[in-house]
Amino acid sequence: MSLFARKSKTPAPATSAVRQRFGAEVAARLDAHPAVERAAIAAAQVYYYVDFLDAETCDRLIAMIDAHRRPSTLLSDRNDQGFRTSDSCDMNRWSPEVQPTDEAIAALLGIDPAHGETMQGQRYAPGQHFRAHHDYFHATESYWERMQQEGGQRTWTAMIYLNDVPEGGATWFPQAGIKVAPRRGMLLAWNNMNPDGSPNEATIHEGMPVVEGVKYIITKWFREDRWIK
Repeated sequence: MSLFARKSKTPAPATSAVRQRFGAEVAARLDAHPAVERAAIAAAQVYYYVDFLDAETCDRLIAMIDAHRRPSTLLSDRNDQGFRTSDSCDMNRWSPEVQPTDEAIAALLGIDPAHGETMQGQRYAPGQHFRAHHDYFHATESYWERMQQEGGQRTWTAMIYLNDVPEGGATWFPQAGIKVAPRRGMLLAWNNMNPDGSPNEATIHEGMPVVEGVKYIITKWFREDRWIK
């Protein structure tokens, strides 16, 4: 996941017709889904699907995260050890315990699963957090050239909360003006791009510190091109 909580002084790259299409087609699909609700904000395309996963599936994924977690890492030229303090777990998309959920997310959004990165599980103990960041990649960072060869820019993000959290752990979009509390089984999805295909700075978001309990989520990022070659 890329981080940047400030605007770049370098002009943004040309907008992409592919990113525009992703934004329009996925949004239209979600708008038409009877179980999906769009957040009442203008700054970004953000959607909720309550009870997307059942309790049994959530518990199974939590057990996998606990069994395979490691300290979370950052994709950035900056080495800020306190920026992201959670644990993470890369989840094998072909595993029978993972594949149904992985493919259900892609089907909901109507995106070819080959555009999806490896699904990642995250665990936040009390006090752990992920400071304000963007999911999209910044062309000014050294990783950008490699990302262009690995599917290009991130378009949509889908996050699923695997448990309720007694206190803290909300996902906060300070510029868009929404704060989402963890709720077991709920999917939260957003377009990281503007309607014209340029990166949407208003999608900056923060995993707020957990105060009580432990927070578990899974996150799926989709690229503008195929991530699986």
